[in-house]
Amino acid sequence: MNAYAPILVLGALGAGFAIFSVFMAAIIGPKRYNRAKLEAYECGIEPTPHPAGGGRFPIKYYLTAMLFIVFDIEIVFLYPWAVTFDALGLFGLVEMLLFVLTVFVAYAYVWRRGGLEWD
Repeated sequence: MNAYAPILVLGALGAGFAIFSVFMAAIIGPKRYNRAKLEAYECGIEPTPHPAGGGRFPIKYYLTAMLFIVFDIEIVFLYPWAVTFDALGLFGLVEMLLFVLTVFVAYAYVWRRGGLEWD
């Protein structure tokens, strides 16, 4: 338990600072509300009206999210491989090349189908 004490203390300090900052900002921060501040902000673009029950999002949002997850998972597998590269030898290199090739084929397919273009 002694080995984890500094990590726990650091986590507690970080959480305490975050909670304290949010609490103090709510108490002493300026409260000048106007119509512009209360409106939705969409990256400088005029907000588009949505139906009352919500609206449908274009499928490209979901495709982009799935692509992000695929490449995120690729990185999760690349880090341990890079750490143990010497121990794995040629077998590890061939397996990782096959894995990266598979991901690259999926990337090329999505690129070819226009999944990376925003219209």
